Amino acid sequence: MGNQLDMPIRLTQEEHQMQFEAVLEAEALKLTAGERAAFAQILLASLDEDADVEETWAVETERRIADIESGAAQGIPIADALAQVRAALK
Repeated sequence: MGNQLDMPIRLTQEEHQMQFEAVLEAEALKLTAGERAAFAQILLASLDEDADVEETWAVETERRIADIESGAAQGIPIADALAQVRAALK
């Protein structure tokens, strides 16, 4: 029967994550400045989860503008719109 020193060390999920991040950071810092810049751009782009939402809103905005310009939809003055919203909230 072995002693406790022979047993493998069990890391918590948090400790494992911290180790992984430290290794990742160390490896990234080995890259050249240009490679790090390119990698940083990739990482920043991955944070832009709203790109699809922005594209959807751009399409919707264009559709609404086209509807107004063609006469299919009609705008109302902002004062009237605000009055309608205020009345609905009462």
